[in-house]
Amino acid sequence: MKASKLYPESKVELTPFIARHYDRLLNLLSFGAYGGFIARAAGEIGIQKEDSILDLGCGTGRNAALMLEQLGPSGKIKGLDVLQEMQEQFERRFEKEARVTFLRQRIDVTFDLNEKFDLVFISFVLHGFPQSVRKIILENARRHLRQDGRLVILDYAEFSLHQRSFIFRYIFRKFECAYALDFIESDWKRILGELGFRVEGEKYYFRNIIRLLKARLVNEVKLSASG
Repeated sequence: MKASKLYPESKVELTPFIARHYDRLLNLLSFGAYGGFIARAAGEIGIQKEDSILDLGCGTGRNAALMLEQLGPSGKIKGLDVLQEMQEQFERRFEKEARVTFLRQRIDVTFDLNEKFDLVFISFVLHGFPQSVRKIILENARRHLRQDGRLVILDYAEFSLHQRSFIFRYIFRKFECAYALDFIESDWKRILGELGFRVEGEKYYFRNIIRLLKARLVNEVKLSASG
C-alpha cells in the first residue's frame, strides 16, 4: 500500500524508487547540465576551510561532496535527511571520510542537535513545502547557527510566472508542485529579515530562474513557527 504524503502538493517528498535514482534522474532531466551548475553554485557559497556545515535535506550527498572539496582538515559537514535510501547513498559516498556524517532527521519539525555550525545550507528544499513549514525549517537553521553564522539557500528565485513564455509556464506547472507557485512570488529577503537574518549576497542562474541567496544571522530573538 502506497504511503500517504504529509504534504499532498509537494514533490520534495520522494518515493523510494526516485530517491534511489535521484542523481541519475536529475542528470537526465537537465540533459546533463545539473552537475556543472551545482559545482559552480557550490564554488560561490563562500566556504571557509575551517567551516562546520549543516546540510538540511542533504539527499545523496552530492552537494556535500562539492562543499567538502573546499574544506580543510578541521572543516566538517553534517547531512540531515529523512529517507533511508538517501542515507545509504550518502554514507556509501563518504564511508572513508571522517569529516562528513549523516543523521536521519526530519527537517520540517522543530529539533535541536545541541550543536552550532558556521554555515547552514539548504538546496532545493524550501519550495516544496507550505509557507508555515518553510518557517519551521528556517528556524531550525537559525537555532543551529553560531552567532554571526551564515545561511545559504539554493532554490528558485522570485519571478512572475505569468511573464514567462508559454512553454516555460507549461513545464513549470507540469513538473513543479503547487507550493512552488507560492514560493517564487514570496519576498525572501523580507522573510529572512523577519527571521533574524541579513541578506549579504545573491547569485542568479538559468536566466534568473534559480538563485543562490546568502544571509547572515544577526538577531537571536525567539521566533514563532506559526507565522
